[in-house]
Amino acid sequence: MTSNIRHSLAQLFAGFVLLAVVAVAASAQDSYDQTIQKWRAEREAKLKADDGWLTVTGLFWLREGQNEFGSAPTNDIVLPPGSAPDKLGSFEWLNGKITLRVAEGAIVTANSKPVRELVLHSETVKRPEVIEAGDLSFLLLKRGDRWGIRLKDKNSFARQNFTGLRWYPAKESFRIAADFIAYDQPKDIPIVNILGDIENYKSPGLLKFKLNGQEYTLEPVNSGGDRLFIIFRDLTSNKTTYAASRFLYADAPKDGKVILDFNQAINPPCAFTAYATCPLPPKQNRLNVAIEAGELIYLSAKQTTAQAR
Repeated sequence: MTSNIRHSLAQLFAGFVLLAVVAVAASAQDSYDQTIQKWRAEREAKLKADDGWLTVTGLFWLREGQNEFGSAPTNDIVLPPGSAPDKLGSFEWLNGKITLRVAEGAIVTANSKPVRELVLHSETVKRPEVIEAGDLSFLLLKRGDRWGIRLKDKNSFARQNFTGLRWYPAKESFRIAADFIAYDQPKDIPIVNILGDIENYKSPGLLKFKLNGQEYTLEPVNSGGDRLFIIFRDLTSNKTTYAASRFLYADAPKDGKVILDFNQAINPPCAFTAYATCPLPPKQNRLNVAIEAGELIYLSAKQTTAQAR
């Protein structure tokens, strides 16, 4: 075999190898894209669900004593016209407890069971009582020293006119393996919410990662179960992403690593309703870099109409 033939065969073989590598890489990217698209569809479905954030239409802070609720304007908590009887019942705040009392003739359930009177627990317990009346539901909240009732309406304007989520194109380069540096003991992290309340979270450790050759850190908090919850801002905030904060969830550390997939960074509930009480990023989670990945600013039906004009 002449040297020219050997050279040509070598070049041909190298070409086949390159094509194979490209094909494998393309297949892997396609698989990743499909995974992200499935995850994003699930994210949108949760928002649009009967109990999703798009249904939240009210947050009512209780005063001590009786707090009557119903559709009549004389109630302390006024429900949407036609959604409930004039008098549906009351929430009584007495001796540090909130008791639901249902009005005579009204039909109300707690966790799908008929109820007339019940001492309620806030959403901080594992299975709080979800009070339902027709298409409305009520959940007890506690923020600082205050008690509140969150109202959800399956027929809310936001749900009926949902315009869909918008995203940066998914790039696998934003799926980053961060080093997890565990604390000797979980660390208390005071985090301010949009109401100005300070809530204490527990952080199990620090996340250290590189992006575009630069090193950054984030301090996650526990999210129940084994997942980590990261509340952060970056240089896209208030430009292409939601102004106040961005949320990211990650699986528990494995072999000293945590996968941060910024393609799954999402808007907080406050992007969809004025009646959420979202936590704000602590100072150490405000990154001096633009992370152009994940969910973009949500444009409501009203905003979309205004932009079209």
